[in-house]
Amino acid sequence: MGLLRLLFWIALIAAAFWLWRRMTRKPERNPEPSAQPMVRCAHCGVHLPRTQAVQGKEHWYCSQAHLQDGEAGGH
Repeated sequence: MGLLRLLFWIALIAAAFWLWRRMTRKPERNPEPSAQPMVRCAHCGVHLPRTQAVQGKEHWYCSQAHLQDGEAGGH
């Protein structure tokens, strides 16, 4: 009978501890990365984030070299 009482108290203390930890834990926040606007290179057609693109007069380009080639070619 003493062993059963001991197991009961161990289980009760473990459950209380688990409940206390669950209530005091801060909620985990995993914000999703925000989507960036994408643009298409007018020279080669690759899509890339607008923050990494090079803007020409009327079009976007993936690199300075493609900007020069595109502007020279009339794109």
